[in-house]
Amino acid sequence: MELGNFERMIQLAEDVFSAHNDPAQLVVDEKVMELLERIHPATLSEHVEGDGPVVWILLIPTTIDLMNRFVVEEISETELLNQTPLDIKYEALYLCSALVLPEFRRKGLATKTGMDAIRHIRADYPIKFLFTWNFSNEGASLAELAAKHESLPLLKRPIHS
Repeated sequence: MELGNFERMIQLAEDVFSAHNDPAQLVVDEKVMELLERIHPATLSEHVEGDGPVVWILLIPTTIDLMNRFVVEEISETELLNQTPLDIKYEALYLCSALVLPEFRRKGLATKTGMDAIRHIRADYPIKFLFTWNFSNEGASLAELAAKHESLPLLKRPIHS
């Protein structure tokens, strides 16, 4: 039986991030999705074609202090999200993940979806920094493009092999 787009996106997320095997990574479940929605509706964005999503973008607005602690590896993604206070004016934005099904890559869909989400968040919060933890060259390129387009400094958490 052929998998639908939603199931393929779930599999892609596991293949790319293996979050269940890395305690530093955020495992996105219903509880996490509810918290992200409370922070801002654009934290979880998708582009849908056919029978479901073909692009998923996850952004986490947070504080500059938490951003700095995350970038220097003092806290994990889960701690970043869980320590982010609610109902404040966030000044940092974490580009947590961008996933695109293979046949939809290099069409600008992640860029459009991501930039739309960033603009929605920036309409509500005075974002001064973008930060990332790159797992792929494509993710790094998206972060660089978004930072340049939005005139934001980009901070990066290092990847360890």
